[in-house]
Amino acid sequence: MDLRERRDAVGRHPWEVVRSRAYRRLLAQHVPVATVDRVLDVGAGDGWFAEQLCADLTAGADVVCWDTNYGPAELDAGDGRGVHRTATRPDGLFDVVFALDVLEHVEDDEGLLADAIVPALSPGGTAILSAPAHPLLFSDHDRMLQHVRRYRPAALFQLVGRHLDVVATGSLFTTLVPPRAVDVALQHLGRSKDAEGAGSWSHGPALTRAVTSVLELDATTGLALARSGLRLPGLSAWVVAKAWAGS
Repeated sequence: MDLRERRDAVGRHPWEVVRSRAYRRLLAQHVPVATVDRVLDVGAGDGWFAEQLCADLTAGADVVCWDTNYGPAELDAGDGRGVHRTATRPDGLFDVVFALDVLEHVEDDEGLLADAIVPALSPGGTAILSAPAHPLLFSDHDRMLQHVRRYRPAALFQLVGRHLDVVATGSLFTTLVPPRAVDVALQHLGRSKDAEGAGSWSHGPALTRAVTSVLELDATTGLALARSGLRLPGLSAWVVAKAWAGS
């Protein structure tokens, strides 16, 4: 969860839960997880994804959450099993680097990719990146999260491909595109409600299960189609890429 989205919510938003499962499945598809010793989560927010990821790794694996927005409260909160937090660039190389919904926050996205993400990868290491898709869907939600842009999927893939070997691409959350498009239209008419983030979820278990099931089917279908070389429009676009030989 982005630190800007934290609220006193009853539970995790179904979107966040399904997103975590999807990117952990992507990791398992492209990396022998038992061989992973070090993982870097760039722009890790509250670190919940990193904590979930630890369940997939060996007991000695190290997961570093790097977020320049961390203050004393986050750094003093204590690390979970195998998870460490830092507000400054960590030393060393990593077998896997995640940058999930990070590039859209900075003006110089290519600089962040080239100067911070790529150099952190060990030779042959794997990067998994995602970003909000489709500029026409830019909304008050993006402004609330201080997004600079949304990406045309092809542009995101080309950006990553200039620095890494892209091995898989795809999208998530096709079912959320129509409601977001309606919301954007209502915003243009001045009739939309206030933007809310993932930290605002406070609904009961029945609705939570129902929404989670729909999004889980959505994500599972999206990942399966990606493995077949097909991609439906989704609210998020993702890339799996490898460090070039010798890098």
